[in-house]
Amino acid sequence: MKLLVTGGAGFIGANFVYYELENHPDDEILCVDKLTYAGNMETLAGAMRNSKFRFVRADIADRKAMDAIFAEQSPDIVVNFAAESHVDRSIETPEIFLRTNILGTNVLMDACRKYGIRRYHQVSTDEVYGDLPLDRPDLFFKETTPIKASSPYSASKASADLLVMAYYRTYHLPVTISRCSNNYGPYHFPEKLIPLMIINALSDKKLPVYGDGLNVRDWLYVRDHCTAIDLIIRKGREGETYNIGGHNERANIAVVKTVLRELGKPETLIEHVTDRKGHDRRYAIDPTKIHAELGWLPTTSFEEGIKKTVAWYLEHRAWWEHIVSGAYASYYEKMYGNRTVLDP
Repeated sequence: MKLLVTGGAGFIGANFVYYELENHPDDEILCVDKLTYAGNMETLAGAMRNSKFRFVRADIADRKAMDAIFAEQSPDIVVNFAAESHVDRSIETPEIFLRTNILGTNVLMDACRKYGIRRYHQVSTDEVYGDLPLDRPDLFFKETTPIKASSPYSASKASADLLVMAYYRTYHLPVTISRCSNNYGPYHFPEKLIPLMIINALSDKKLPVYGDGLNVRDWLYVRDHCTAIDLIIRKGREGETYNIGGHNERANIAVVKTVLRELGKPETLIEHVTDRKGHDRRYAIDPTKIHAELGWLPTTSFEEGIKKTVAWYLEHRAWWEHIVSGAYASYYEKMYGNRTVLDP
């Protein structure tokens, strides 16, 4: 079987590539990635040595390029990880998110319709549901929870999800959607919370925490996410959406303090800064459906996952040092340099 994995040079996509090569060695993996700021060929260095893996640099919103790839490669399954995915960047430049996340999805599905496909899988996010109140820990996002996006990023992902289901109903395209909670683990781009805190702490730099730091996220170790997607594309029901969550809810400030303890660094490095615009308060996934239908549950506790993640960043300094020494340095200054430091 041949899988076309878009966004495979990014964080979750690359982890999925390695999971598939390891667990389905007879399958072929065709990775398509535009190699924007978060795409990194160093991430795929190990995969490039595998004869079952092939990489093509292309933009999923480029209709001509996608048509040529599908015509030549005839993939059986498409897993679409390709996306602009950082909320802060979507607030600064929303139009880029609309092109990749909505138009790119449209182009991919049109190619699937034209050339035929066993399954098109859309990797989405729990952020399409909006947020939950901090004082209602009994509430969780279910697949039936109405979409209520809060940011340009989540609005673009929600739009893509609606388009996917429209193609299922209108064209009978065999689709599935997964909506995951916050991922963490190896190859995570440094702008995201956990790697940002690890890298800053290692340099004894201040750790910028938005607002009061009490925003709650459900943390999912990336390999657990990969096992869930693998189950969905092979055994999930067509036309269904599956929530993927880690049962690991933590406030952002608690996550930061956990990272500092793991690194033996003082909490005095924490610096509360002006909050993000429209910052959602709490995300929490109910994964009952995927457990009941496919037998999936996360196997990595947050404590275990953080230890693995910190160890990975300590062992792979060259990977992230190349990133933070380049264009990301100016982005970091833009995002955090002018934010007001709040009183403790």
